[in-house]
Amino acid sequence: IRPYVYVNYGGEQVMVRIIVSMNMVQKQESIDRAYQYSAKTVSCHDPSIFKDTDGTYYIFGTHLVMASSTDLINWTDNTYDFRMSFTEETRALIKEWNADNTVDSWYGYLWAPDVIYNENLGKYCMYLSANGDSWISNIVMLTADTVTGPYSYAGTVVYGGFTSSTWGSTDVAEVLGVSELPQRYITNGVENRKWGDEYPNCIDPCVLYDDDGNLWMSYGSWSGGIFMLKLDNNTGLRDTNVSYETNAHSDAYFGQKIAGGKYVSGEASYIQKVGDYYYLFISYGNLEAAGGYNMRIFRSETINGPYVDALGNSAFYDKYEFNYNQSIGVRLMGGYKWRYSSVGQVAQGHNSAFVDDDGNAYVVYHTRTNNGSEMHYVKVHRLVVNEDGWILALPYQTHEDSDPGSVAASEIAGKYDVILHELDIDYKNLEVKVPEIMTLNEDGTISGTFTGSWTYDEATGYAHITIGDVEYHGVFVKQYIETSTLETVVFTALGVENQLTLWGSKRTE
Repeated sequence: IRPYVYVNYGGEQVMVRIIVSMNMVQKQESIDRAYQYSAKTVSCHDPSIFKDTDGTYYIFGTHLVMASSTDLINWTDNTYDFRMSFTEETRALIKEWNADNTVDSWYGYLWAPDVIYNENLGKYCMYLSANGDSWISNIVMLTADTVTGPYSYAGTVVYGGFTSSTWGSTDVAEVLGVSELPQRYITNGVENRKWGDEYPNCIDPCVLYDDDGNLWMSYGSWSGGIFMLKLDNNTGLRDTNVSYETNAHSDAYFGQKIAGGKYVSGEASYIQKVGDYYYLFISYGNLEAAGGYNMRIFRSETINGPYVDALGNSAFYDKYEFNYNQSIGVRLMGGYKWRYSSVGQVAQGHNSAFVDDDGNAYVVYHTRTNNGSEMHYVKVHRLVVNEDGWILALPYQTHEDSDPGSVAASEIAGKYDVILHELDIDYKNLEVKVPEIMTLNEDGTISGTFTGSWTYDEATGYAHITIGDVEYHGVFVKQYIETSTLETVVFTALGVENQLTLWGSKRTE
């Protein structure tokens, strides 16, 4: 601020210039103690959700972290007992292919497990990444009679990082029906430091059934991209009766590529059917707090693609691009901070998702904060579907959210805290988007920081919010403000022209 003041001094007019520098920070708002709600969270990196037959939710994460919950809000850490249930024999069999000896613990190289119940086997099946150096990685399958274990080694689904001298220890010869390692795995191989030009790091499995009851596994990370394999329902391992072409988007051994490639960032694939579409989640960026980690979504009518975003962009990358803040892929959320929060949420990612018994869908992910540490914890948000069939996360962590169509039209008008999740965010400096004030007027106009118009369909909960020349299609519901029992009207919406996410929370004062 540079105000200029004119005064008379010594018979002359004098201009006095004052320079004032102010760092303005949005005031943190407090919630009355009568409405405060505390939740018991847990630190679980790369959480994969599973709901058992008794209604208990379990999450399994990197380094064999495991926790349980009955409400998706309060979690009990069961990691110690879970790790101790692995026998020395099972530990050795998991380690057999992997060459990573740099970790301090026997589970330090084990990443991102995913658990599913296989009805044909009558077993709980855990698919687990055994990550090593130079792409020497594999995904193993373990089985158990209960979801909490103990789990035993059942086999390896896919191997990565093999060379002309080590491929004999894998199933490549059996799968491809060859007696010599194909030249492509040597030319673009580990020894030439070119493996990642074409082939995946075999980590981050996601296993699911399609609508026809067929079992599939997506996997991969950065490097060659995200691949998919058909599994055998009776064994839970690779279906060797299915063959794949070898081309730019497929490989005879690794299966069909569905996303990524050419070292473009992208990991933690997770596929979930919601409504009419299979949705592919991928995390872009680096996982550190200042790494720009963020969740992206593509969708397809068939489980193995092709997957596209809301603007029709393909999930494939056929050349290297720096995509952390890129507009390809619907970003579920970016860094943000509500007025009531003491810290902002950053680097949200490596999620799982599921549809509960009542038909409600949820996304489960780990988040870091902008407090300067690398501490992380699990959050769960409900997913809703807008009129265009795109899934959107509700603004607050789930806590008895209402359903679309439950908010009366008379409850909509009012003043809202609004966060527009713009792509251009300074993640390296832990930037978070903070709320702007926007008023939805009863006459259908919008005033405040943003101006435009809005409409609402009470029967469906669908809303059109137009800001400037961009129309957002979203849903109104009621949620409890996070960490409280104070309920308010919220909305989540997606830009039709820019596929940016817009969140709103009606102010309660």
